[in-house]
Amino acid sequence: MIFQLTALILLGIFYGCYLGKMIAQKRKGIQTDQIGKGKTGVDRRIELTMKAATLSVPALELISICMNTVGLPRWARYTGIILAISGDMAFVISVWTMRDSWRAGVSKTDQTELVTDGIYQISRNPAFLGFDLVYVGILLMFFNWLLFAFSIFAMFMFHLQIVKVEEVFLSNVFGSDYEDYKKKVNRYLGRKYNGKGNENHEISSRYEK
Repeated sequence: MIFQLTALILLGIFYGCYLGKMIAQKRKGIQTDQIGKGKTGVDRRIELTMKAATLSVPALELISICMNTVGLPRWARYTGIILAISGDMAFVISVWTMRDSWRAGVSKTDQTELVTDGIYQISRNPAFLGFDLVYVGILLMFFNWLLFAFSIFAMFMFHLQIVKVEEVFLSNVFGSDYEDYKKKVNRYLGRKYNGKGNENHEISSRYEK
């Protein structure tokens, strides 16, 4: 019962933050959900497939929690709790740090900022990292092969979204500012170092388009 209750609380925090941010931005006239909108070709297919995957996984997570599927030992389930908590923290902090520049998907019409401070000094994609950690955490807590398959596929789609859509978009919009940022911060976690072992100077400011 403790695992089920903990998982429901963690999912509630995660998706509560997601939906709460969307509602708050909607009141400001900001359309948060940009997934598949204004795109064609590969970009559109990637975003729509990602969206379908991210809608499927929470449903399977809730089913797994209600059925209390136990496929792994207790130590793995406790590890899952730690990972899911870490994912919640990464996601909430990333959304807060992005403020009104946060979008689900890429917006080719809104004027947003390149955010490189706060948690973005150690991860270029902390929101996606949060998704991954929560997915893996819940999977470890309530392991079953169907949830495993859907979770892995969703995380693969996140990676495609980052590499094929978002990084290309950010490079086109912010140019050298984004390329410099890429040289200093890893895609998912950690800062990069130069050949002498010295850390590159941090970018701690926002760049406006």
